[in-house]
Amino acid sequence: MIILGIESSCDETAAAVVQNGTRILSSIIASQVDTHCRYGGVVPELASRMHIEAIVPVVDEAVQKAGITLGDIDGVAATRGPGLIGALLVGFSFAKAFAWARQIPLAGVNHLEAHIYSLLLMEAPPSFPFIALVVSGGHTNIYHVTGPSAFELMGQTRDDAAGEAFDKVSKLLDLGYPGGPVIETLAKTKDPGHIKFPRTLLEKESFDFSFSGLKSSVARYLHDHKITSPEDKAQIASSFQAAVIDVLTCKLIHAAQVKCCNRLGISGGVAANRTFVTQLSLEASRQNIQVFAPPVDLCGDNAAMIAARGFTMIQEGRLCDLDHDVFSRTRI
Repeated sequence: MIILGIESSCDETAAAVVQNGTRILSSIIASQVDTHCRYGGVVPELASRMHIEAIVPVVDEAVQKAGITLGDIDGVAATRGPGLIGALLVGFSFAKAFAWARQIPLAGVNHLEAHIYSLLLMEAPPSFPFIALVVSGGHTNIYHVTGPSAFELMGQTRDDAAGEAFDKVSKLLDLGYPGGPVIETLAKTKDPGHIKFPRTLLEKESFDFSFSGLKSSVARYLHDHKITSPEDKAQIASSFQAAVIDVLTCKLIHAAQVKCCNRLGISGGVAANRTFVTQLSLEASRQNIQVFAPPVDLCGDNAAMIAARGFTMIQEGRLCDLDHDVFSRTRI
């Protein structure tokens, strides 16, 4: 079965063609980063307008690159939420029209479930059950995944997501948007233990996260110290990143131990941080836990993961009608 996937939840217009839920025939992403970086973050109205301009060319390119015709497509999957309402409407409305015109099934995919499915697109994916972390600019959630559609939420952020904290600290340091890649690059040049930023672990048995205090600590440090040189900024970046990684690592390994599970998967934009992957893998190996992280091109928002999740939903008969709508907030 060949599924066309469409993703437009934030600032990437993406389309992909995936066969039988695992084989990626094409994956095209039109990024808006260059437009939004001048504002220090995503501007929803601009994002929606750019999705409208990009959606048809991106889908056309995905179909062409896959080496198929429109008639070969057996189903459509599109992000239904969570995300920016205006942006979601572009991709989901296109998918509705495409499915109706060709009389093929339509799946409205939960963006968080799709990020977990990016792990199942790996050449050697984790087998069920496994612990999954979805960590991005909007979410930091831990799940116990026991089957293709069985996701138990164990913990989530109570305030800022980890990726959001990266972006905000990057803005405080005047490093630009998005913050994750530039902070990781700078962090490699300095000792992460030089500045002792807090590690907020909350209650002993909780799997929830909180990064607002860490962000405030960075702001206070900048207020109390004269930061002028690139070296000073790199030191702050290194110590901040270490604090985030320590908390994520601690919570994940604890979740795996509680569930007696020896497989951990990380997905979402922050999973592209190879420093995080390396440290988590090192700590997990000491507990005989294996870590799975998708390739970088599957960490951020992409349509291949949407198509993969949509394939399973279509098989299960979980379809959308033309009167179904998008949603901005939800949890699995």
